[in-house]
Amino acid sequence: MSQDIRNIEPKVVWNHFADLNSVPRPSKKEERIIQFMVDFGNNLNLETFVDHVGNVIMKKPATFGFENRKTIVMQGHIDMVHQKNADTVFDFDTEGIKMFVEGDWIKAEGTTLGADNGLGVAAIMAILSSTDIEHPEIEALFTIDEETGMTGAMGLKAGVLKGEILLNLDTEEDDEIGIGCAGGVDVTATKTYKEEETPANTTGFTIAVKGLNGGHSGMDIIKGLGNANKIMNRILFDSFTNFGLRISEINGGSLRNAIPRESFATVVVDTVSKEPFLFETTEVINTIKKEFSTLEANLEIEITEVIAAEKVMNLGVQEGFIKAIYSALNGVYRMSPDVDGLVETSNNIARIIVKDGTIKIACLTRSSSESNKWDLANSLRSCFELAGFDVDFEGTYPGWLPNLNSEILVIVENVYKELFKENPRVEACHAGLECGILGQNYPTIDMISFGPTIRGAHSPDERAQISSTQKFWKLLLHVLKNIPKKS
Repeated sequence: MSQDIRNIEPKVVWNHFADLNSVPRPSKKEERIIQFMVDFGNNLNLETFVDHVGNVIMKKPATFGFENRKTIVMQGHIDMVHQKNADTVFDFDTEGIKMFVEGDWIKAEGTTLGADNGLGVAAIMAILSSTDIEHPEIEALFTIDEETGMTGAMGLKAGVLKGEILLNLDTEEDDEIGIGCAGGVDVTATKTYKEEETPANTTGFTIAVKGLNGGHSGMDIIKGLGNANKIMNRILFDSFTNFGLRISEINGGSLRNAIPRESFATVVVDTVSKEPFLFETTEVINTIKKEFSTLEANLEIEITEVIAAEKVMNLGVQEGFIKAIYSALNGVYRMSPDVDGLVETSNNIARIIVKDGTIKIACLTRSSSESNKWDLANSLRSCFELAGFDVDFEGTYPGWLPNLNSEILVIVENVYKELFKENPRVEACHAGLECGILGQNYPTIDMISFGPTIRGAHSPDERAQISSTQKFWKLLLHVLKNIPKKS
């Protein structure tokens, strides 16, 4: 399958992408991909080094005739989201991504594809390895841990780079030029509880919510897709009162930046209430499926009778937990008052774990407004603290404020219009690009973001469009030729 992909134009990009996808590269475990990138740079005899947090930097001189152009920073992140379908057998720590071609799209077999941001990284690698592409002096910045904390961008020190223009290649619509993005903060609620012996005369069940689309918790949050954690909580709500339902375990969602596709719960109900429980819960399930029939056609909610668990959650804690999840906002909090159609502030209830006397609820709150980011974060904090949880704020990062007077924006706009005979969309996005963070230590650098069309990022449905990648590559090559002269 990978050989088919290597023969697609532009071959130089797809070959580097296939090479990247042969190396496991989850966030927080980037040792192998860091070494891979270092070897790549050294083999090209480029100045290559790793900074104190793990970012890889390579420098390539300008080609003949471009020595007097401004130095550019080409930037992408080398980590990827590791997600797979529940029925997919795959070891992200040892296996390379298994890709295939379907029409105009590149997909992966039951896992994320890694086009976010592997295609951007591959394009930079293609420029670095080229001998016939015209370009100014290049500083290639390959950051780590973009997907789970942006610690690579946060850790990059001032003075490491001298470039005046930064091209971030992490936008996922080929007709979009990114000029701004949202910041974010991780909101984590935790609580310990005393497990109790499962009451006598109870029947055990597992409840599985699966088949949801999932997706990027920033870019896709406006779509109103199903959140497995909220759907599971809706099924559990009131059942402890009506049928003696007690929770033993819950395992819902995965990463903070992915809309939860699956949630699994182990519960017990009073045996005498077994049939009414199944009847009423089936009614709730049918209602939920009907509500989501347009957006989530593959939604499955299954209830299976099992041997009753030995331990369950304390009843008072359970009530507070269920009501807190019901009360906590998930989805869009506020639309931008300045940019039509842009989500300003949102929250994703991303991960819920109930096990062995501990509850953990992980959220990612995003906003292009610092004040509203903290307003929503404090709203969530209040909700969870009222239910007796401890709440921590971690991993906060700023947004990227648009600069409509950007020199590189004008250049990319004009090149796009000339090449494709249409106007690009100049937009800010509701996602956490690294530009806002990089701008803290490099406040004068002129930044822009663009890239090929990618669908379903952060989910096993992730796919990259072949024709769009060709369009992106053409745009990139012409932008490099039009970088302005040094002041």
